[in-house]
Amino acid sequence: MALLVIAGAQLMVVLDITIVNIALPQIQRALDFSTTDLSWVVNAYTLAFGGLLLLGGRTGDILGRRRMFMVGVALFVLASLLGGLAQNSAQLLAARAFQGVGGAIASPTALALISTTFREGPERNRAFGVFAAVSAGGGAIGLLAGGMLVEWLDWRWVLFVNVPIGLLILLAAPRWIRESERRTGHFDVTGALTSTLGMVLLVYGFIRAAQESWGDPVTVASFAGAAVILTVFVLVERRSRQPITPLHMFTDRNRAGTYGMMLCLAAAIFGMFFFLTLFVQNVLGFGPLQAGLAFLPVSAVIAVGAGLTSQLLPRFGPKPFMIVGALLAAAGLGWLTLADADSTYAGSILGPMLVLSMGMGMQFVSLTLMALSNVRSDETGAASGLLNATQQVGGSLGLSILVTVFGTASADEAERLAPAFLSQATDAQRLLFQRTGELPEPWASQVLTAGAGAAFVAAAIAAALGALVALLVIQVRPSDLERLQGGAGPGHG
Repeated sequence: MALLVIAGAQLMVVLDITIVNIALPQIQRALDFSTTDLSWVVNAYTLAFGGLLLLGGRTGDILGRRRMFMVGVALFVLASLLGGLAQNSAQLLAARAFQGVGGAIASPTALALISTTFREGPERNRAFGVFAAVSAGGGAIGLLAGGMLVEWLDWRWVLFVNVPIGLLILLAAPRWIRESERRTGHFDVTGALTSTLGMVLLVYGFIRAAQESWGDPVTVASFAGAAVILTVFVLVERRSRQPITPLHMFTDRNRAGTYGMMLCLAAAIFGMFFFLTLFVQNVLGFGPLQAGLAFLPVSAVIAVGAGLTSQLLPRFGPKPFMIVGALLAAAGLGWLTLADADSTYAGSILGPMLVLSMGMGMQFVSLTLMALSNVRSDETGAASGLLNATQQVGGSLGLSILVTVFGTASADEAERLAPAFLSQATDAQRLLFQRTGELPEPWASQVLTAGAGAAFVAAAIAAALGALVALLVIQVRPSDLERLQGGAGPGHG
């Protein structure tokens, strides 16, 4: 029962990313988001989640893991309810950020509770296995559940669904989970807030540049503010007794390269899901449930790639899989650039997704191993938490860059198509175009396709950059594998 409660909370936090992705086109229409602003529905959650993840884990150590687990779940449930009731874009974005805060507390404390609830050995290993399976499968469940909820009910139910699940978890946790011993420690609140605020300003700068221009005063001020605050963050972390981000983690060449690769991978993957979700629904005409089913092969092939990599790692070591996985991801994203407004799912989307997914599965296993290599047992949590935080922050930053590329390319395409549209438009259509600046169908599909194609090019470059990092930075031989696994500390299995 304790494992069911812990895994249920992790499932709720993980599936919330993909379950909302499927609903993005409906959210855009209901709350009048532009495509560039729509990215904040994803970024508001991932920035708060990634930026506060390490602090959330620390609160459980110091204040009690069960207590903070319940606080995180309660915040998540309340934010989900508020998000489902949102009447405008600002209310929804605030609720999504609030959800990220709850997730940042609930997720790391859920993982830590396994260590305090289950005996070391086979029992704990099985519990970790269930937790990992839920984390990996949550994305696929979110795609299906999101499609069904939006298709049969309404987009608001992708948020409302968390409420009954969370309430059951809150009722069961006091009965089935015992409280952990508290540790003495220090909360690095300044470090957590400066890192999160700096990344928010950086992401906002890219999205503002897509909407206005690179020379816009607000854009320039955002980038300048991000530079100043992130510099303050580094200075704070160097002087803190118990920093939220242990900077010495980056002194190891392999680990620093691993974090760099995770940034590149997350940047490419978050952008791919965002634009491909819009493409299959707005251009190919898929319904929400059909879109959810269309993405299921991604989860299946990731599992296959991860399984093969786990079996072959002892023979070849992690570096070849890091390089080949990144190149496969780049190839899949490059292949997606060939899709146009007349494409079909089977002809232009499925093949690239399968290639990309195989590369993702290969990278996830090898990157996790390298991130935990040569880490003291008391720092295993910090190393794995930093990898997860890097994934969330890298995804947000990458998505904001791809949105900037999308905005520029789609604006150029709209300008190119405008004369043809105006030559045959009615007076009412001309007035609507002058007021909104948006072209109707079928021109809108061509604009979205051109913008998404440019974003896929940028995502492919990010994945290729990850392969370059693996080739030039990572230095590990197959013979080092036993030593690496030995240094991972308890809980690695």
